[in-house]
Amino acid sequence: MTLTVDEAGLAIADPKTYADDRRLHEALALLRRESPVHRVDAPGYNPFWAVTKHEDIMEVERNHDRFLNAPRPLLATARFDELNRQRAQDGIALRTLVHMDDPDHRVFRAIGADWFRPRAMRDLEPRVRELARRYVDRMAEAGGECDFAREIAANFPLYVILSLLGLPESDFDRMLKLTQELFGGDDDEYRRGASEEEKLEVLLEFFAYFQELTKERRKNPTGDLASAIANARVFGEPLNDFDTASYYVIVATAGHDTTSATITGGLHALIEHPDQLDRLRENPELMPLAVDEMIRWVTPVKEFMRTAVHDTELRGVQIHAGDALLLSYPSANRDEDVFDDPFRFDVGRDPNKHLAFGFGVHYCLGAALARIELRAFFEELLPRLESIELAGEPVGIATTFVGGLKRLPVRYSLS
Repeated sequence: MTLTVDEAGLAIADPKTYADDRRLHEALALLRRESPVHRVDAPGYNPFWAVTKHEDIMEVERNHDRFLNAPRPLLATARFDELNRQRAQDGIALRTLVHMDDPDHRVFRAIGADWFRPRAMRDLEPRVRELARRYVDRMAEAGGECDFAREIAANFPLYVILSLLGLPESDFDRMLKLTQELFGGDDDEYRRGASEEEKLEVLLEFFAYFQELTKERRKNPTGDLASAIANARVFGEPLNDFDTASYYVIVATAGHDTTSATITGGLHALIEHPDQLDRLRENPELMPLAVDEMIRWVTPVKEFMRTAVHDTELRGVQIHAGDALLLSYPSANRDEDVFDDPFRFDVGRDPNKHLAFGFGVHYCLGAALARIELRAFFEELLPRLESIELAGEPVGIATTFVGGLKRLPVRYSLS
């Protein structure tokens, strides 16, 4: 059934849309053509403008003083927005880099920035490659068939980021479960409960865990990222408990789930496009380009929100002060005005001006690490891969924020 423009706008606010690539991209392509800055009044949500063109998203991100992250950095129900507003007033709300604007954003970002600079990434790369070998070995040990999403891709980047933080391996399963509940709050399989209050319980459990970690690292600092966060000072003062816990949450969750989704979606794309798999195996020097194409293809972060500071215009549409805008990254990364044949998976795509990591001052802090993880994994897998095919139907996660495939059954032969 052909969508109307209004139906396409409503689809953006439906978590189930993001579990169905065909439906998602049908809706986004229609909006790009017919209404690239589109007013959405979805039941249960506060109104927002859906921004679907690459150029317009760049314009909003570039002007971070005119379009703020606060007070509505992510798409959530009106009920959740209200609960979050109340918690912010009480000083107990999640407040990550995603939620901040300057000057706080600039100062808080600096706490973790050194851990993701090129020199730090070079030092970390041997450990990343060691873990990549471990998980490709696990594929080999699985006997030629596995659910790649659950058994391999969910664990490899989790071990990388939690090792960087310095968390004990005994806590990794707990972190995986909490991450899935946090980003899968709209998914029937992953969510803890249907109410917004139950979704907030997941954050409170994260906070409780990381508050204990903060106490330990302040008492006995080590050389890990967790110690750097616990002992950081902002404007001359230590971080309060909620800001500290919030910093841990964004590193531990976003640093894992986005990469997991891209590794899974990247392998799925290679299976669905065997000519590109053969091309990459025959031309391994294409791997850096292939990694960015996987990132563009999957776009694990589906949206961020911004709020207009003043009355303004975007693509001729009047935006009023206080209006919320949803920046649709999957749409930007299929924009026909930017990408040659955007629905073709091309491991040699160059240039590739995708916005999967955002743009401007809020550009993803962990982008370099994500690229290293993807390169390490596929450079380990492909030379050993003799054959691979789907062993069942891939299943996507229902979400409006971060996600991809939650199941990818595969059958393969490894050397």
